[in-house]
Amino acid sequence: MTASMDRSGPRHLSLPNLLTYGRVAAVPVVAALLFWPNEDWARWTALAVFAVAAITDFFDGYLARAWSQQSSLGRMLDPIADKLLVAVCLLMLAADEVIVGLNMWAAIIILSREILVSGLREFLAELRVSLPVTRVAKYKTTLQLVALGFLIAPARGVSFLYTDTVGLALLWAAALLTLYTGWDYMRAGMKHMMDD
Repeated sequence: MTASMDRSGPRHLSLPNLLTYGRVAAVPVVAALLFWPNEDWARWTALAVFAVAAITDFFDGYLARAWSQQSSLGRMLDPIADKLLVAVCLLMLAADEVIVGLNMWAAIIILSREILVSGLREFLAELRVSLPVTRVAKYKTTLQLVALGFLIAPARGVSFLYTDTVGLALLWAAALLTLYTGWDYMRAGMKHMMDD
């Protein structure tokens, strides 16, 4: 398909934006399936929906750039979709006692950073200053999604893979990377805050 063909329709209905809408729509579906009481089929279905949603995180941005379909709506909605998916999964896994004890701190670090960076972006937007997503931040999101995938998988069905252990280890790695990227964003925005 050529770029001109891809741009023929309304920008808000472009394929990259539709993938982002799908990721947002997947959030309550995954939450409902994780809420389902002690059924492995529900966890496997949640994992499948989550995996498809996570994959769209790569393709929406890639296709938007490849087809020149980048839009203000997509730039705004894409990180929101990521944060919704991660935050809801963390909350549901904590409620299901998959994430407990000291491991809750990894979830708290991730959630706190996401809220902090969102607030920073909103403040800088008022100053007409953009805060572009860094490559390390993209790695952070990928690591978070992989960690959550392991934690969503029903441990009884795949216990030989030690999914909970691997998932929690990856969650801590994601939390450390989250701290680093959070500080990186704060440092980038600090001079604008001080100037204001």
